[in-house]
Amino acid sequence: MAGPRNALRDMAACLGFYTRLPLPAFEMPAHGFANAQWAAPLTGLFIGAVCAAALTGVIMLGLPATIAAAIALVVSVLLTGGLHEDGLADVADGFGGGSTREKKLAIMKDSRIGSYGVVALILSFLLRWSALVALGLAAIPALLIAHTASRALMPALMRLSPPARDNGLSAGAGRPSRGTVLVALAISGVLLLVPGPGFAVIAAPLLALALFLIKWLAERQIGGQTGDVLGALQQLAETVLLIAAVAHFT
Repeated sequence: MAGPRNALRDMAACLGFYTRLPLPAFEMPAHGFANAQWAAPLTGLFIGAVCAAALTGVIMLGLPATIAAAIALVVSVLLTGGLHEDGLADVADGFGGGSTREKKLAIMKDSRIGSYGVVALILSFLLRWSALVALGLAAIPALLIAHTASRALMPALMRLSPPARDNGLSAGAGRPSRGTVLVALAISGVLLLVPGPGFAVIAAPLLALALFLIKWLAERQIGGQTGDVLGALQQLAETVLLIAAVAHFT
């Protein structure tokens, strides 16, 4: 992250990877995709802003909060292509259905979804939808915070935990520098403070717990992290933050 031009390139790389927007092809950052991950929370901020705008629009039309919350989730999936939801389902299937490390990794690589993955997705959507309904208009800042801070944890896990595969997506991206991780966490920290210190006091320990829980589980199950594990971490952190927002705002 050395200069405005590289910073813009990093942001474009993250936006292009984490969303399905029809963006032009951008040159990959010279310092590697892993070190561009400081911008992952900024991509999350963009996604959260679009979801919040959709939710606001639906509420302004006079429709109930239940519909607004569902539309916000639909917009999120459309923007990202369900990238992190796919990771959550693969992790649930692999960790739940595999008896050995090799079988777990093979299941996670399989494009088909099993019963563990279906249950994980149902619970994820149900918890997030319920939280957004309970929040009402307070879901607007909650969406911004949840989408931003949940993606700030991904470079941290990439640095703390080794890749489980030699040729996987995460292994190909590399290991982010300490500075990359700190910048991503700093961006997240600023957003956590927006509702007030009280919210940060609730949310920060929950995010740390989510990070180290996923780290411990992934290393125990498959020896490290993968792109799917990073997606599962994002989903867990987003859900936890939305529930924390309900506790804080309501």
